[in-house]
Amino acid sequence: MTTPALIESLDFEGHGIARVDGKTIFIDGGLPRESVSYKSYRIKPRFENAEATQIHTSSHLRVNPPCPHFGSCGGCSMQHMEFSGQVAAKQRVLEDNLKRIGNIKPEMLLPAIYGPEWGYRQRARLSVSVRGNEVRLGFFEKRSKIIADLKECHVLPPHISKQILPLRQLIKRLSIKENLLHIELAVGEHVDILVLRTPIKPNKADQALLKTYADEWKVQFWLQAKSSEAATVFYPNNAPQLSYSIPEFGIVMRYKPTEFTQVNHLINRTLVARAMGLLDPQPNEVIADFFCGVGNFTLPIARSGAKTLGMEGLQQLVDRANESAADNQLASNTQFKVANLFEMTESWLKKLGHFDKMLIDPPRDGAHELCKSISAQNGPQRIVYVSCNPATLARDADVLVHEKGYVLKAAGIVNMFPHTAHVESIAWFEKAE
Repeated sequence: MTTPALIESLDFEGHGIARVDGKTIFIDGGLPRESVSYKSYRIKPRFENAEATQIHTSSHLRVNPPCPHFGSCGGCSMQHMEFSGQVAAKQRVLEDNLKRIGNIKPEMLLPAIYGPEWGYRQRARLSVSVRGNEVRLGFFEKRSKIIADLKECHVLPPHISKQILPLRQLIKRLSIKENLLHIELAVGEHVDILVLRTPIKPNKADQALLKTYADEWKVQFWLQAKSSEAATVFYPNNAPQLSYSIPEFGIVMRYKPTEFTQVNHLINRTLVARAMGLLDPQPNEVIADFFCGVGNFTLPIARSGAKTLGMEGLQQLVDRANESAADNQLASNTQFKVANLFEMTESWLKKLGHFDKMLIDPPRDGAHELCKSISAQNGPQRIVYVSCNPATLARDADVLVHEKGYVLKAAGIVNMFPHTAHVESIAWFEKAE
């Protein structure tokens, strides 16, 4: 049944929020102040999830999505909303989470960090589906395990988007196509890498096809049999190493195509600069970088002359961080350790010694145990928290402000993933005087 509704606002996933007969309806494709008809696909006692079927009154923020796959492909959810409106909506999501979950309001809202809205995605996992003679390559359809029938992708770099159809034709000719699970994409500054995730080794005919494709499209193929195993170079062997740079700090970071790095290298540069401005590292300070990854923030901190400790849960990333520290002549004032930071305790943190400042950059689960372990009396003077989940940031901010004696000086969003509802943010906490 189709029912008219007035969209009041957006939720944290970019769905329009309406209230019909006292019930909350989350409507895909609806924008604030729009009157829409909708059809529910999930009905619960207190709420419903629905799809907009007709727009009766259109928002001034509504635009025509340029991608022909928008609406079916689940890779993007907000292409129908004007770009600056997306940024503003994400800022409101951050503010709402801080208020609702953390009972906190930052003293200052930071200007949003944003950049080009298209062609920004240097990292992606393109799933593969083979049914008879049909090959699909790309992201899953909305609310489905079916892969969207992509022919182009506007958030991928244009030269990668142009390869979607040629790659589909290549896959169709491979003997291993039925066993090809996905292709991991990593676009570096000097090389583009495609990692084929397949338990079956390509035969000689497959290898010839892959080499021809690599030469024509100037890419490097890697192979990975299992997700737990390291990916290895297949062809060509003489390609440049995968890397990204942070020129403001004179940093070049090497990484492997299956290792975590930010998907948007341009925005990452601005994010690092913002984090360093808020942290303000000084020579001879002792600073910790928790959830340090490959050292994305650790090395710029070390460039200031501060003594830095980076901690991360994966040995592979710590090894890469040590390599980059040596590459950038920063090994003398950096130290990296492997640790499960989700099991941090106050006594364990105390054994690491005193830190003047901290940078925390956790995954979506946040850094709850770490924040609870910070001493209310002897904690660092300043904490900069980079978050990919405003809900867990707000939860952890609640601990820092209401239990550990910090003030939330500033917070703002980072539009790392344009046209998606993903909200990246950064917050600055200072020890109350």
